[in-house]
Amino acid sequence: MAKAATKKNAAASGNQISNRERPADPKPYKASKEELLAFYEEMLLIRRFEEKAGQLYGLGLIGGFCHLYIGQEAVVTGLQSAISPGKDSVITGYRDHGHMLACGIDPNVVMAELTGREAGISRGKGGSMHMFSVEHGFYGGHGIVGAQVSLGAGLAFAHKYKDDGGVCLSYFGDGAANQGQVYESFNMAELWKLPIIFVIENNQYAMGTSVNRASSEDQLYKRGESFRIPGIQVDGMDVLAVRGAAETALDWVRAGKGPVLLEMKTYRYRGHSMSDPAKYRSREEVQSVREKSDPLERLKAQLFEAGVKEDDLKVMEKEIRKRVNESADFAETSPEPDVAELYTDILVEQY
Repeated sequence: MAKAATKKNAAASGNQISNRERPADPKPYKASKEELLAFYEEMLLIRRFEEKAGQLYGLGLIGGFCHLYIGQEAVVTGLQSAISPGKDSVITGYRDHGHMLACGIDPNVVMAELTGREAGISRGKGGSMHMFSVEHGFYGGHGIVGAQVSLGAGLAFAHKYKDDGGVCLSYFGDGAANQGQVYESFNMAELWKLPIIFVIENNQYAMGTSVNRASSEDQLYKRGESFRIPGIQVDGMDVLAVRGAAETALDWVRAGKGPVLLEMKTYRYRGHSMSDPAKYRSREEVQSVREKSDPLERLKAQLFEAGVKEDDLKVMEKEIRKRVNESADFAETSPEPDVAELYTDILVEQY
């Protein structure tokens, strides 16, 4: 009898979980011609900026680590085009340049920070991995794997406590998805119905091991199920699919229903960092993704269908390259921080 009752209770519990409300299936965003151009311009800026950063690193002008975002541009462009600047917050890991540009931060001050200059967004003391701009709702740039997820839950708690209507976008990668603090954050976020969207940027390889070899459950959008957090898997190489998923997630979270997990299936073309030769995958694999799924090329085809002329895109390309080159010139000619900066922004307390 006890065994039968247990089975019955388990079945009832299972039905309750499977029948609970979930977000609607997202549909690709229907963008106007002007919106398509804006998406393309932003992704192109991120692509060319990162290529230039790679060049400056090779010249020894960027020290420390440098993690490029080339290939993943559709994720931040689609997501951050849907949020409300000045109200919502963004936090991510150390592959952060694209997120900052998508927040509307001046490329000059981002590049100056990469090169450790006084004019940088963090006065040259953060470098590639630790940049911040509270003014733009961007809270880093974090070098500790997975740490930004817990901090993102804290930002979401602040939004709820202040009742300011804000939502936090907390980005992390497929490697960080196996961190214990991520699941503690999931639990608290769902218990307290925090306004947060957990974004897993699954670029397939973490530092250098494929997600299939490193994760027993490689369908990462399911990772929130034991906490009753709904998950959605998204083509992260399609900016319109990303924007559509962002709209769905934001509607859910802003209705007070708690967090959502978005798994963005994306791909990085370069190594984990500039010091990574990426020998764990073949050139043929990378080239195949470039040819079949490149987010810029996919959007370019849609622009042509919308009546945009190739000459117009060539003009945009020229303007973006000029803007990026100017950011590099600005960074190279800006002075380094004064030695006195070593003693600013330091919290000293007595306990």
